[in-house]
Amino acid sequence: MTNEKTVSEAINYRRSVRIFDADKSIDTALVKKCIEQASLAPNSSNMQLWEFYHITSKDIIEQIAPFCFNQNAAKTAQQLVVFITRKDRWKKRAKANLSYMDAVFGKNNPKSKQSSREKVARNYYGKIIPFAYVDFLGILGWLKYLLIIVIGFFKPIYREVRQKDMRIVAHKSTGLAAQNFMTSMAAIGYDTCPMEGSDTWRVKRLLGLPFGAEINMIVSCGIRTEKGIYGERFRIPFDEVYKEV
Repeated sequence: MTNEKTVSEAINYRRSVRIFDADKSIDTALVKKCIEQASLAPNSSNMQLWEFYHITSKDIIEQIAPFCFNQNAAKTAQQLVVFITRKDRWKKRAKANLSYMDAVFGKNNPKSKQSSREKVARNYYGKIIPFAYVDFLGILGWLKYLLIIVIGFFKPIYREVRQKDMRIVAHKSTGLAAQNFMTSMAAIGYDTCPMEGSDTWRVKRLLGLPFGAEINMIVSCGIRTEKGIYGERFRIPFDEVYKEV
């Protein structure tokens, strides 16, 4: 294994590799370390509404490949990492953040002795987060949305409070974790391919995921072959997408 690449080097090295070398294995422990680095990704409200399923079993990979429509990236993968959103665990994650507040500021600290920072943090995870995530068949979300519209006439306010909005929030955060993972893998010379094309229902059933879990993407892992990269990298001219204001 060569020395780790810099961030810029890793970003430039990373490509979506479609065919992996069957004769070159990758170290499970190193992949796990990259997944740990994925968990350090920035995420909405530090709620960490994600899970990472590290698939090292060749049997499971063979079962998942058809659910990924037998893409070469899936069929030739040495390992897979399934990035999963867990919006349904918002209560548990909010409670974990409040427990962290206890560790930082002290448990059962009277409001009179709380710093402004502690008051804001406890109010955020104790009241604002439940307001954003609590819903019932989408009905409460629309009621909250109407309330937000009214308040929004008078001051700036967070507007993404419907059930579908919070689902997007969870997927955005999990996508950031996936990017951390792929960059970390590139840094140590390992290759990846993010696959959105899959039958997520069948993959969920195979992995025994609960109803509230959703698959964000499946990332195949291995070592590239010469044929694994389908041509030079193409990007729209930067000036076309870059706007300085």
